[in-house]
Amino acid sequence: MDINDLIQKFSGTNEDRIKAIFSTLFIAGNRLQTVFDKNIPQISLKQFMLLTMVRQSEEQLTFTQLGKLLGCSRQNIKKLAYALERKGFVKISRSSGDSRASSIEPTAKMEDYFNNIFAAYQDQLKYLFEVYSVQEVEQLFELLMKLYAGIDNLETKLKQMPKERV
Repeated sequence: MDINDLIQKFSGTNEDRIKAIFSTLFIAGNRLQTVFDKNIPQISLKQFMLLTMVRQSEEQLTFTQLGKLLGCSRQNIKKLAYALERKGFVKISRSSGDSRASSIEPTAKMEDYFNNIFAAYQDQLKYLFEVYSVQEVEQLFELLMKLYAGIDNLETKLKQMPKERV
């Protein structure tokens, strides 16, 4: 069985397509992580995404805030952050807004990394999306942004369910 067999199998009904979309998101995420982990030097894709959030933020973000942005737990962010600190990419300090919280500060090594490696990363993104037209990228962007609303809806519904049903 290959991916084309699966596409054919799950293209019949709307329910089948929903299952296929969910499976595809999971599989695509794994494949992207594998490809980028092999081709981004020194750090994993998850570490790279954390650095990107730190770099793009105009304020220091706490582990909790970064976890919400990246869709993972505070503990996962903490683990990624300490690995990045050991490599010299970030400095972990107490948050200026909340002394109980930790935040991440970029270092000169992180800036240097982005100045030298980011172009290669952008090339990889270009290769990933060169099979799409500009209009298709726009449509995919809109649909993926709408997926966030679906995830929010799922989280809300699951919180409202009795624990024994979840």
